[in-house]
Amino acid sequence: MSESVELSSLDLRYQGHRLRDEAREARLLASIAERGIEDPLDGVDTPDGRFLLNGFKRYRCAKKLGIGSLPYQSLAQDEATGIIHLMRVSTDNALGILEQARFVVDLLTLHGMSLAEVAQMLGRSKGWVSMRRSLLEEMSQPIQEILFRGAFPVYSYLYTLRPFRRMNGIDQERIERFMKVVAGKRLSVRDIDLLAGAYFQGPASLREAIETGKLNWSLEQMKNVPDDVEGCSEFERLLLRDLELLGNYLRRVMTKCQDARLKSRAFHAQAHLLSGGLLSSFESFRERMKEFHDRCGRA
Repeated sequence: MSESVELSSLDLRYQGHRLRDEAREARLLASIAERGIEDPLDGVDTPDGRFLLNGFKRYRCAKKLGIGSLPYQSLAQDEATGIIHLMRVSTDNALGILEQARFVVDLLTLHGMSLAEVAQMLGRSKGWVSMRRSLLEEMSQPIQEILFRGAFPVYSYLYTLRPFRRMNGIDQERIERFMKVVAGKRLSVRDIDLLAGAYFQGPASLREAIETGKLNWSLEQMKNVPDDVEGCSEFERLLLRDLELLGNYLRRVMTKCQDARLKSRAFHAQAHLLSGGLLSSFESFRERMKEFHDRCGRA
């Protein structure tokens, strides 16, 4: 049952658990200005206060529009139960993976629940819970702040930067530097992917240009190279395509091999043989690629 409450009665301590999205919030502001707030905000009414868990965009819009009260419903009388209720009823699209991760870490630490208890209460596997805890633990505080304020796409971090780090052993400090340069520039996922490739794998000249903020210039340097370079032989075009596919597959495998869904004995037996074959070729492959890269750079 929802009720009308004053904005000033809501405690916003969980606001940092939810991702910002300025474009979406701007559209919501226009909608609320026209029709008001239709769906109640979600929170918990505890002896220590009324803590808001869901509806921070609507709260901020109401404050901007001078709306003093809004519809609200309490999910529980304690924080842990309210968080679990919110996570159970929300679809994966309503709560992003990083938002899920922050709530999971709170349940495990602040509320003293075990991994098995959290998994059972949420109706999820222990692997699902563990993966989200690990995801947040591997991030530095500056990286978390950039992502949660909506200045850098979560998708680009998960599927571009994390694979670079795992595959190439890139330290967290370099990831942070790249994100700080690119954050807030409203670049597309594709442009971020191009810049990341140049920054972590490209020549020093491009890396220096990116670090000094010459993002448009760096993108132009890469985009000006046509997909089918004039003068390439058929053999050369095929090798270029192979290199592109190899990079894509390396990043995909590095991400997928950490997935908690990989459980069966049959899979592990076959994967052990295949990964062993890859590892036996790793050093010679690395040396050959370094030689090839240097030779291409001198041409």
